[in-house]
Amino acid sequence: MARSNKPMVWLPFAAGGTVAAFLLPAVMLAVLLVTLGVLPADALSHDRIQAFVDHPVGKLAILVVLALPLWHAAHRLRMTLQDLGVRRPGTRRLVARLCYGLATVITVALLYGLLPTA
Repeated sequence: MARSNKPMVWLPFAAGGTVAAFLLPAVMLAVLLVTLGVLPADALSHDRIQAFVDHPVGKLAILVVLALPLWHAAHRLRMTLQDLGVRRPGTRRLVARLCYGLATVITVALLYGLLPTA
């Protein structure tokens, strides 16, 4: 039986879909509630956001909220292009490399940006 790399693609796809469905609306709702004045204005103050970003758990949360939906979008884009007729073997491989390659580059850039500075 041949080994498949599908689990390595499906894991970030599924996790990204879950994050996109549950966490992104919560973040947008929090920003909207602060903007409308329902939550206090200092709830998203610069000092609080900076403290969140500087904490290791905050960095992990930022990575999860940004990178996983990106992988979800990369897989969706690849499958959409395939549904639109990009089906030749060489072209399919190129599209997969472009989609997942871009997701990898942006994820590495996020990791680099979140690394602690000396």
